[in-house]
Amino acid sequence: MSITPAADLQPTRFGSGQAVRRLEDDALLAGAGQFTDDVTQPEQVALFFVRSPYPHARLVAVDSAAALAMPGVLKIVTGADLVADGIKPIPGSSGFPRADGSPGVSPVRRVLAHERVRFVGEAVAAVVALTLQQARDAAEAVMVDYDELPMVVDMNDATAPGAPALAPEAPDNIACETRYGSVEATAAAFAGARHVVALDIVNQRLHALSLEPRSVLAAFDKTSQRLTIRMSTQMPTGVRNSVCDALGMAQDQVRVVVGDVGGGFGMKTGVYPEDIAAAYCARALQRPVKWVAERSEEFISAYHGRDVQSHAELALDENGKILALRLASLANVGAYATGAGVAIQLLIGPWVQTSVYDIQTIDFHFSAVLTNTAPTSAYRGAGRPEAIFTMERLMDEAARQTGIDRVELRRRNFIQPAQMPYKNPMGQVYDTGNFESVMDQALVLADWKGFDARAAGSASRGLLRGLGIATFLEWTGGNALEETVTVQIKAPTLGTGVSSLPPEGVERDRGGPSPGSQSDGIIEVFTAVNAMGQGIATTLTQLVVDAFGVPAEQVRVVMGDTDRGNGFGSAGSRSLFTGGSAVRAGADKAIALAKQLAAREFEAGAEDVVYAGGDFTVAGTDLRIGLFDLAARQGDRQIFVDSTTKVAGPTWPNGCHISEVEIDPQTGQVAVVAYASVNDVGRVVNPLIVRGQLDGGAVQGIGQALCERMVYDRETGQPVTGSLMDYAAPRADTAPDFRTEMDESTPCLNNPLGVKGVGELGTIGAGPTVVNAVADALGRRGLAVQARTLQMPISPARLWSSMQG
Repeated sequence: MSITPAADLQPTRFGSGQAVRRLEDDALLAGAGQFTDDVTQPEQVALFFVRSPYPHARLVAVDSAAALAMPGVLKIVTGADLVADGIKPIPGSSGFPRADGSPGVSPVRRVLAHERVRFVGEAVAAVVALTLQQARDAAEAVMVDYDELPMVVDMNDATAPGAPALAPEAPDNIACETRYGSVEATAAAFAGARHVVALDIVNQRLHALSLEPRSVLAAFDKTSQRLTIRMSTQMPTGVRNSVCDALGMAQDQVRVVVGDVGGGFGMKTGVYPEDIAAAYCARALQRPVKWVAERSEEFISAYHGRDVQSHAELALDENGKILALRLASLANVGAYATGAGVAIQLLIGPWVQTSVYDIQTIDFHFSAVLTNTAPTSAYRGAGRPEAIFTMERLMDEAARQTGIDRVELRRRNFIQPAQMPYKNPMGQVYDTGNFESVMDQALVLADWKGFDARAAGSASRGLLRGLGIATFLEWTGGNALEETVTVQIKAPTLGTGVSSLPPEGVERDRGGPSPGSQSDGIIEVFTAVNAMGQGIATTLTQLVVDAFGVPAEQVRVVMGDTDRGNGFGSAGSRSLFTGGSAVRAGADKAIALAKQLAAREFEAGAEDVVYAGGDFTVAGTDLRIGLFDLAARQGDRQIFVDSTTKVAGPTWPNGCHISEVEIDPQTGQVAVVAYASVNDVGRVVNPLIVRGQLDGGAVQGIGQALCERMVYDRETGQPVTGSLMDYAAPRADTAPDFRTEMDESTPCLNNPLGVKGVGELGTIGAGPTVVNAVADALGRRGLAVQARTLQMPISPARLWSSMQG
């Protein structure tokens, strides 16, 4: 069926294009949110984990006898117990080979470590007790005999000859690798280049630091023999499938329910060993089992992000035109190579490596390295921040070395609108984009030409001032382009005056209509995309309002229940362009079905029935019936549609971010004092939410640029930044006053809404623009070497030391 084009949608007070305040926020601000830890079930017990204090050791024995005899202890499970019970390991990466063509390698990851531990924090035993304190006390009484083994946490050490191997099939600790482009063509381009720019670049390891830690409440129903897992995740269907696979259960035997989620940032996109352990214990004990990670557990056992080091080279001709790009990168994927962790660095990041620039000659070599650290996986941006940071650092350094103005250098190398659709050297096709126009708008917004006066003002106060720019794009999609929704037009329940609510605990009613008749009806939309603080329920509600023309109060968006629907979930900034497109298509399909039902009531042709603002009429007559009155005349007092929609391809949001920093040369302290950005995110459904996503993402990018870093001690393998006492996260006073604008002139052609993903764009642009601003300040002071060798995070101590020469 056809979908109403974006251009034909008429915005209403609560429809698309309006800055509607988030409908989710009233309950959250009032403390009425329902996170996993807010739910307590009868006979619920607590789960706590014994974790390895060693980065690499052989498990000689686990003695739990004394712990099992302690008060309140119900069960203690070890890795050997799970192996004996046939619990399957967690799948690792696949599809990426080693250099000799053999399959990629990763140690087998068990739900609980078996025979060997490979990083500090790996779960060794699970303790279940009546109370959390009893479980914690018993965990301390579990005696584990470790035989410590040689370890390695640094990538360069891991790939050196003679390094301790994490898997015998990979004596060099290279799990897998990929190569793209032409070595010969690239070498020829470099040989004929007028300018060659080379940089060594580090994207440090990060911790996602979601406000709500991972949490799981698993309950087993004795009557139905089903598991219900309430948890904080971005991908309920994926978790359900993984739990079923590990425990040997059919998919209809496991239900995953997600309430409010206090942030995910990609860290909550897949199953964790703790999820499966909780489900296993709940099934074994046949009572609810809850586990909520402590903050220290999150630092050492949740998936980390980034951790890539690259040697990057750019070849340019005498006019500054880029001839070729050469890149060799090592990605630290930790002790176990996860599917996402490998794909992000060996495939998804490379997709955007050439960014907004017209570069066709490449030589890329990416290697995934195993080390005795926590595994890496998705973190906001997932491969694209690393790629764009490398590209934008190269562009600014090329400008310094060639003497070409950095704005002009970018202008000479932009892909032009006339080249769209444009296929980059990785085979990815950009459908739309006007990168030069976006940059020009940002230059005006940032008052680029007025910088010298502001720099003089900073100098008068003894401060250095720098100006940074990043022009870039990103890919969004999560490699899942299909989404299914259900639309239910519900009449009020007879005798109550209100429509029936969804099952308790699945989704709160966001406030319903006042008692009455037609006004009491509800349009309930279920989608498998997931809320995690990004306001997606509000945005989807606006799309439903667009279609039905009813007040937002009569729309209920329900998410997070695998019994009601399944899909990919929310990751890769896909929720709106896939989930939103599916919601709009489902709404249109429901209206088409309702027209047929109305035509039957009117005894008229469906082609003569007109729908507008909640009412059906017949042209040229006074016949009229309300949408919910029509639903009330159906057998089950509702009109129901199940709809599946597939978009044509990913989206390519892009932007230009410009920042200014002040540096105190006496201390090395950096302050971001100005930040302006223009962002092409296609059609904007809710400007308020879009700006929030862009600015919030930028704060995380600034955090990586200036302060965040997950550190392991090279000699002991111990995490050094395992708490908020040691890990420097950005704070509210880190954020500048953002000037954020959107350019809607090039809507996406791959989905009917014309939208592009927005959730990660701010993070991707912030890192390079802030680091480029610091490098600019150093360059203006004559510190060209320091500008070239600058690495994140630019902490005061590191910058001050660098400035001393």
